[in-house]
Amino acid sequence: MKVQSFQPHMSIAGYVDSIVVLEDENLDDCIIPLIAKGLPSIAFQLTGSSNNNGNAHLVLYGQNRKPFEFYASKHLTIIAYFLHPHILRNLFGFDAHEATELSVDLSYTQPAKDINLKEQLLNATSLESRLQLMNNYVLDLSGRITADINKNIAFATDVIQKNKGLVSLKTIQDELNVTERTFQRMFEQHIGLSPKTFSKICQFNSAFQQLELGTFSKLGDIAYQSGYADQSHLIRVFKEFTNISPREYLKQSADFRD
Repeated sequence: MKVQSFQPHMSIAGYVDSIVVLEDENLDDCIIPLIAKGLPSIAFQLTGSSNNNGNAHLVLYGQNRKPFEFYASKHLTIIAYFLHPHILRNLFGFDAHEATELSVDLSYTQPAKDINLKEQLLNATSLESRLQLMNNYVLDLSGRITADINKNIAFATDVIQKNKGLVSLKTIQDELNVTERTFQRMFEQHIGLSPKTFSKICQFNSAFQQLELGTFSKLGDIAYQSGYADQSHLIRVFKEFTNISPREYLKQSADFRD
């Protein structure tokens, strides 16, 4: 499977954290797990055929703890625009908790419906044209924003992410000079998770990325570097967010790359 990562164009960098593209032309029937990253995402997904006979989806994924599952076979294209964690409410106009653990079909929502975005993406003949269509869609969404981005939640999530979840939430709360209830409500509205759960996902994601890179000699090293008490603690958390052990994940990942 070919995996590519892109930095978002500066015009949408205030809304999009990163862009990931997965492609495969000869995939056996399988389930692609979309594992928690602490980031909601807009994804175009095409499987079955690379042309307009394929099975296409345009989906908004909210925050998740358990993996979302995407069933794929033969051709596969996934273009995922991972949004900044605090931006969902601004772009789509509803509290983030309403989309937690859910996927939303965007093809029936404005402005995607107005421009037949899913059909345009399906019929596009190159990755570059699909990325441009997705960029334009995000720009269109951003042009409809009626409320300012909440600076407190942007600050809080930035600190948690930069510290890979290993930061005192009370310290952040005190820095913002807000009550614990206000802090919790702010995360529920803008993130869709509690501050503790968001921090836990950021910590897990740090360990997960190290596992993906494969630059470790033993699992205990990742556990230590990611702030877990020991290897067993890391394995428990890994199973909580992926439903499988790190060893099982590495085997499945190797099978995809073969």
